[in-house]
Amino acid sequence: MSEQSIYRHLREFREAFDRPEPLAWPEISHGQLLMMMSPKKQHQLVAHRLRLQLEPQLDADLVLMVETDMEDAALGVLRVPDLVVIDEEEATTDSDAIDPRRSHLVIEIVSRSNPANDYEGKLRDYPAMGVPHYVIVDPRDGSAVHYWAPTRRSGETAYDNRQHYRFGDTVTVGKWKIDTAGLPRYAADRGQ
Repeated sequence: MSEQSIYRHLREFREAFDRPEPLAWPEISHGQLLMMMSPKKQHQLVAHRLRLQLEPQLDADLVLMVETDMEDAALGVLRVPDLVVIDEEEATTDSDAIDPRRSHLVIEIVSRSNPANDYEGKLRDYPAMGVPHYVIVDPRDGSAVHYWAPTRRSGETAYDNRQHYRFGDTVTVGKWKIDTAGLPRYAADRGQ
């Protein structure tokens, strides 16, 4: 069975899937259906504060989407970013999923339950999908990383550049600024 047919079957299964609580909608990557826990309130608070900062900085032709399918069927990848900045024109197309090549920025907020998904799986998939800027915000340790400039080398696509930050720093992505000083860290004794 080809990778495309595996992806097509997984995509059909996902659409027919009766999602049990507390699972989020599954993602698809490299022939696997990836089940995630739904984001917890601390995770959503970080997303909310990021949204409040970014939305006023966006030009009128851009929108910030939350937990929306982003699909590259040719790669067999469907991800659900926490936050993604896209052209408003892309938001009005007939497709149910965002075309990742029409995105400007993806932000993922690391969960306690599965940090490898953001630092490994999505760090592999997003540059291959053509996402120009990827920011990981990690409330576990109060850090952030900005990756940019996806480049294909030796058959793999990866980001050429990265910049590390600590909460309190300002992350700069083009003309956008993300002040991490007001982002909460996860409580020591709680989940995401």
